[in-house]
Amino acid sequence: MKTRIAMIGAAGVLMLAIGGGSVWYAVANRPPALEQMGDDDEPLPVPPVPPRIAEDADYDRCLAMLAPDPAGAALLAESLQAKGEGDGATQCLGLSQIALGSPDEGADTLDRLADASHAANLERATLYGQSAQAWLMAADAARAFDAASKALALSPDDIDLLIDHAIAANILERYQVAIDDLTRALGVDGRRPDALTLRATAWRHTGRLQMAEDDVDRALAIDPDNPETLLERGIIRQRHNDRTGARTDWQRAAELAPDTATADLAQQNLALLEAGPDRR
Repeated sequence: MKTRIAMIGAAGVLMLAIGGGSVWYAVANRPPALEQMGDDDEPLPVPPVPPRIAEDADYDRCLAMLAPDPAGAALLAESLQAKGEGDGATQCLGLSQIALGSPDEGADTLDRLADASHAANLERATLYGQSAQAWLMAADAARAFDAASKALALSPDDIDLLIDHAIAANILERYQVAIDDLTRALGVDGRRPDALTLRATAWRHTGRLQMAEDDVDRALAIDPDNPETLLERGIIRQRHNDRTGARTDWQRAAELAPDTATADLAQQNLALLEAGPDRR
């Protein structure tokens, strides 16, 4: 199972496409003390998420170009727009803008399309969901939260939309909103380590470390080698002055996810741990 908490950021390629999705754990999980991270500006090729909003050969061709040739997809989308081919062309354009490294521009394109579209609720929810993910890439949590809220109004039980909404809420320090979102998501599918880990982060920020530990334990029982969960458990262990346990978890997280934002965070935490004294 692909989780949503490590899919946007370094090496987060092709993840708006295939049903697992989005989210930038290192941004969503930026707590005090040991967690730090720099901006990740690597362009992301982003194919579309089903359900599709058009059914024609030109739309298929544009979507197929997104991964290998996003610049070509953008040119094709603009030419299709000029011919009046509508929502499908505009969606492809927005996704190509994201793929070319302009997530804010792509998110705005998708937002405007979703606002104006006469498509069914599920298709419009998809557009707002893609927009929310792109706003997260652009480090604009407030607009991500708004887009995810619109998506949930159209598709209220979508687990991935609930998780994206919770990620934005965590960044905005609206931790109880995040907890409520994730509790709802876990009520639909209780075996989502990404949702459990994100809820653990929110519990921790509200000072409920035992609740955070319980969610981390549940997540690791499902996926013992989940690097994001190990990163979070290391933070909780550090809060309990368990420096050895924290070090072990962060080293393992870095080993499991090399060359990712998660690994970068784990390495930064390790460096700060070694520098001491503990910071809260």
